[in-house]
Amino acid sequence: MKIGFIGLGNVGGKLASSLLRNKFDLTVRDLDKNLTNDFKNRGAKIANSAKELAQQVDLIITCLPSPKICAEVMESKDGVINGLSKNKIWLEMSTTDESEVKRLGKIVSAKQSIPLDGPVSGGCHRAATGNIAIFVGGERTSFDKILPVLRTMGKKILHTGELGTASILKVITNYLASVHLAALGEAWTIAKKSNLDLNKTFKGIAVSSGNSFVHETESQVILNGSYNINFTMDLVQKDINLFNELSKKLNTPLEISPFVLDIFKDAQKKYGSRAWSSMVVKRLEDKFNLNFRASGFPEELTDNEKEEKGYEI
Repeated sequence: MKIGFIGLGNVGGKLASSLLRNKFDLTVRDLDKNLTNDFKNRGAKIANSAKELAQQVDLIITCLPSPKICAEVMESKDGVINGLSKNKIWLEMSTTDESEVKRLGKIVSAKQSIPLDGPVSGGCHRAATGNIAIFVGGERTSFDKILPVLRTMGKKILHTGELGTASILKVITNYLASVHLAALGEAWTIAKKSNLDLNKTFKGIAVSSGNSFVHETESQVILNGSYNINFTMDLVQKDINLFNELSKKLNTPLEISPFVLDIFKDAQKKYGSRAWSSMVVKRLEDKFNLNFRASGFPEELTDNEKEEKGYEI
């Protein structure tokens, strides 16, 4: 199977690297020539346009920062859709709006191609090692067809149902991660003001009912002081907005989500849209003149799990 990958950013570049590392026939496309040249030097082919890429491969993967950018890549004159033909598969791995992936999916289907949505979850450090989780929505037979590709990019693979269901689940999980992160800021504030040993506090939370994936990962770079989680404020806002818009479509007014969004908006105002999302806790550090530094924590996360073929859960 020939694979095309569009979007070589923080997550996409790592997913595409897993494919290249495992000897798949890979063609890539990104506006950043430094990124595409790096892939070329490692053996990938380069497409001059999204249309050209789609014409040359069997599976087209997009992993882009926003639904708007994805729509441009798909629908422009030199976009993916104009390069599609019968039985090609489009896998949307961006975190996107369920209604948007369905809208584009109808256009893809009209070209006799197959649309799937396949967002990932678990952090850039797991994307780098092929150990990230992948949710996939869409036709089961097409999911089965690309499963060897999915098993290379990710470890735990879940077929969520029809097209769009994976995007809904991803938005839910990202929302929960944002809530956990905002709550961690308050937890660390109280721990610090109570003069607790922060190393022991980290361990205590990790073995308690208060533990979360966010604590196990993001607390480490918070305590280090780098905050480098490879995910930015603007992306958190995009994800929470997607969650809030979904709630409006479902006529389900929410309580916590709008409040958490306001917290991240305030953090973005203070530190910038491209600041690391974990810096949301710095709001409280600055407000109370604290720092959450502790020794022995890494500047950036690495995945120490052995790379192995993924499996369906």
